[in-house]
Amino acid sequence: MKTIGFIDYFLDEWHANKYPGWIQQATNGELKVAYAYGKKDSEQGVDNATWCRNMGVELLDSIEAVVDKSDYLIVLSPDHPEFHEELAIPALKSGKPTYVDKTFAPDRATAQLLFDTAAKHGTPLYSSSALRFATEYVEADRQGIETICSMGPGTFANYSIHQIEPIVSMMGNAPTRVMATGTPSFPALIIEFADGRQASIHHFANSPFSLALGYSSGQSVHLKPESDFFGLFIRNLVQFFNTGQPTVDPSDTIAIITIIEYGLKALETPYQWVELPKA
Repeated sequence: MKTIGFIDYFLDEWHANKYPGWIQQATNGELKVAYAYGKKDSEQGVDNATWCRNMGVELLDSIEAVVDKSDYLIVLSPDHPEFHEELAIPALKSGKPTYVDKTFAPDRATAQLLFDTAAKHGTPLYSSSALRFATEYVEADRQGIETICSMGPGTFANYSIHQIEPIVSMMGNAPTRVMATGTPSFPALIIEFADGRQASIHHFANSPFSLALGYSSGQSVHLKPESDFFGLFIRNLVQFFNTGQPTVDPSDTIAIITIIEYGLKALETPYQWVELPKA
């Protein structure tokens, strides 16, 4: 049996609660979350020690201890990417396959630093929204996409990645500028690419995720992810741990984080284009 170590801001959160069972199920128990570290206790749930007792995981007192004892590493803190540099750097110096949960980094510079650190130390690394692996999105025809209109729930800061990730996977990792539209309560963002193709994302409270794809042929399709995209993501994660081969290109992830970083800036000046830094 191979072991996974969790490194988190606090352990009682949705991803940390779900991943261990999903991973054991996907691997018939051959891969297990065995060790964990939390920087602090949850302010709304159980403390880290109780979480570990409940989950059958050994709580360790440092990131380094988790890195040392584990075969593979998952850096969580999905809603607090501002801590990913602190939490991830020891893992990225280990050479052990490491997954960093969404949202990968708070800004482009940090994203580049994390990938550079991993490359320097020969550490396999990737990050992704689970929506990238939805069957409906994976099987969509990517040839001739002219525009995408995306819709989904949540706030821009921590949920926009679930709309932007599929867009970049379908339209490429070379966006050039963004413009905020919508309203403060229902933000929207236009993403333009160098060849004039555009995508837009729209946040509507509890609206389910969906994409409308428009093609240069004049045809269009509407995609609603109803497949088990979390299960598909977990299988991809297990494959990554087994092979050490990331399935998401770093340039995709850096482009996604760049769109989010500059999208937040665009929200402060609606209806004005904000240029994105070039690769």
